[in-house]
Amino acid sequence: MSKFFINRPIVAMVIAILMVIVGAVTIAILPVAQFPNIVPPEIQVLASYIGADAQTIEQSVSTPIEQQMSGVDNMNYMYSLNSTADGLSRLIVNYDVKTDPNTDLVLTQMRQTQAASQLPADVTNYGVTVQKTVTAPLMLITLYSPHGTYDARFLANYAYINLADQINRSYGVGSVQRNNVINVLREPTLQLSH
Repeated sequence: MSKFFINRPIVAMVIAILMVIVGAVTIAILPVAQFPNIVPPEIQVLASYIGADAQTIEQSVSTPIEQQMSGVDNMNYMYSLNSTADGLSRLIVNYDVKTDPNTDLVLTQMRQTQAASQLPADVTNYGVTVQKTVTAPLMLITLYSPHGTYDARFLANYAYINLADQINRSYGVGSVQRNNVINVLREPTLQLSH
């Protein structure tokens, strides 16, 4: 059989070309199974209370929101992070894998709206943000100056002014967080989450 194709290479080429064409046509119509959802949807509630310490943020912002979030449908768990430097309270609500993230977002927004009357006026004036998020970053981008021409502060400002908005507009990117890890890395880092 191999002697036939060795003596007639044009026949072998025609068969090979036909196989490639048939393969290209059939690959377009093959059903492709979607990957199952393995990461549970997470909804993040961000509230700012400028000038408040961590205990004040916990008592006046985090606790009322957490009390309203208790018992929301399909919730696995929730946890909050209170930072003192910028007065930011972050509550992350983790939902069941089988739920729709958009429905989870609406349920979380409804519960946050119920807690709005118990929040301080400064917090409601500044605004409370509810958005879909994933705590595991999609990508970390680090900027550095090859010859040490620019310091970490310059690079952090450059990333914030010139890169953050363009990356945030990319498909699949939910938010861009700017982290100045100057003491650890000596280089500013952008963290992308989907």
